[in-house]
Amino acid sequence: MYGWRFLRFLQTLFLPTLIASAVLCVFLFILLCIVRLWLQRRRNRSIPTEEEDEKKPIVGFFHPYCNAGGGGERVLWCALRALQKKYPDAVYVVYTGDSDVTAENILEGAYRRFNVKLNQPVKFVFLKKRYLVEASLYPYFTLLGQSLGSILLGLEALLKCVPDIYIDSMGYAFTLPLFKYLGGCQVGCYVHYPTISTDMLSVVKNQNARFNNAAIITKNPLLSKLKLAYYYLFASIYGLVGSCSDIVMVNSSWTLNHILSLWRCGACTNIVYPPCDVQTFLDISICEEEKTTEETIVSVSQFRPEKDHPLQIRAFAKFLEKTAGQQALPKLILIGGCRNHEDDQRVNGLKKLCQELGVERRVEFKVNIPFEELKKHLTDATIGLHTMWNEHFGIGIVECMAAGTIILAHNSGGPKLDIVVPYEGNITGFLAENEESYAETMAYIFSLSSAKRLKIRQNARQSVRRFSEQEFDEAFLLSVEELFK
Repeated sequence: MYGWRFLRFLQTLFLPTLIASAVLCVFLFILLCIVRLWLQRRRNRSIPTEEEDEKKPIVGFFHPYCNAGGGGERVLWCALRALQKKYPDAVYVVYTGDSDVTAENILEGAYRRFNVKLNQPVKFVFLKKRYLVEASLYPYFTLLGQSLGSILLGLEALLKCVPDIYIDSMGYAFTLPLFKYLGGCQVGCYVHYPTISTDMLSVVKNQNARFNNAAIITKNPLLSKLKLAYYYLFASIYGLVGSCSDIVMVNSSWTLNHILSLWRCGACTNIVYPPCDVQTFLDISICEEEKTTEETIVSVSQFRPEKDHPLQIRAFAKFLEKTAGQQALPKLILIGGCRNHEDDQRVNGLKKLCQELGVERRVEFKVNIPFEELKKHLTDATIGLHTMWNEHFGIGIVECMAAGTIILAHNSGGPKLDIVVPYEGNITGFLAENEESYAETMAYIFSLSSAKRLKIRQNARQSVRRFSEQEFDEAFLLSVEELFK
């Protein structure tokens, strides 16, 4: 009796609820149209421009950490330089959270670190809410927190400047629908690394411990299942927002495979290998004689957790154990950029690890060094070391190979699929997976004769010509051509 009455009560609520939902949807649609119209009217008036610039199209790059010294920043500056050369009549804008430096400082840093100088001025829109995309703000549900934070940061960017063409060059896919549907922009993106990947799902599913999968979760089947459900839900949403992009550029075969499986936008997706300043290194001649009196192993990568610098130090310590008693032991030089206080603390932690392993006298740290100093270290080194699991590409790897070092990278991701591959049937470098295999391979490389080392170095240098800045310019311009029509 009471069940029947309750059912009748729900039936009476159904029609009003349906009508209310429809009214709410119409209201939200009208509100969206009003906001979009208001933003359209602010176009070309949202940033200070010269009178003759008012009718020029605005091309906006969303890159909150444009003053960092990583491979993503090299892509940004080379992309801007290429676009300015082909489309000189456009106004170029960079959305950045680097409010502690001036525009002049940023451009000087780009030239000092990457040897990239722009053909014409670029305008910077400084954002105040970059802290919303900092991982440290979200100790739990980090991916979701940063993604929602990027929406608010993107909204700040959109309110300050409405571009005609919007390019996310740092991997904040959740900003794409914001600029496309609210800003009415043509949108594109360059994906360095998918926010979530099928490999990350596999790690959680198999309960493997990684830097982004804590041991407390891997040891608890229930927590692992809950995290897996969260990852699957996030992957679905990530696929939806990513599919909003009009054109998609990815930096490697590994990234392509994951983006295609998540975004399902194969018709508008292309591989555009990141620009590597290989010619600068290729211009330096290499010879069969040893390069320096003290041999070195050099690592080039930002000091971020996924780069796995502790593995480099532990493998190097194990290598020193294996070669104890030799007259001349090599040094390990870790070169990279620090973006914030978190990265600085990470470097301090690595220095403590060196002391614990007793190798502090054989390990040097070079943070945010100029390009010329980087170039010298690479040309002097015997081995180029890289340990990130599933590195999306690896500009540092390419630069090491072009400089004439013998590369030793992780047997996964871009290095395995695109970079450290045979050239005309000849070996171009080595791959490893753990401390033991890295240490053994280091010892093997140093045991090779000068002639054999020279052959590997020559093969590697020939193979990396396909990653030059000229090749990037051509592929990038071809991909974004659709946005300028």
